Amino acid sequence: KYGRTPLLWAAENGHEAVMQQLLNTDRVEINLKDKYSRTLLLWAAENGHKAVVRKLAD
Repeated sequence: KYGRTPLLWAAENGHEAVMQQLLNTDRVEINLKDKYSRTLLLWAAENGHKAVVRKLAD
């Protein structure tokens, strides 16, 4: 719904381990945007998840 993927959900909620597992599959798009053009980085930053932001910035 709303273009939200498991990866977006993990970034938004600060689930770094889940996000890393999804990224390790090479089946997810790191530059994806939801229906409102919000990115993984935006979701993580707005919710104060610094570790997730650092991981995405690498």
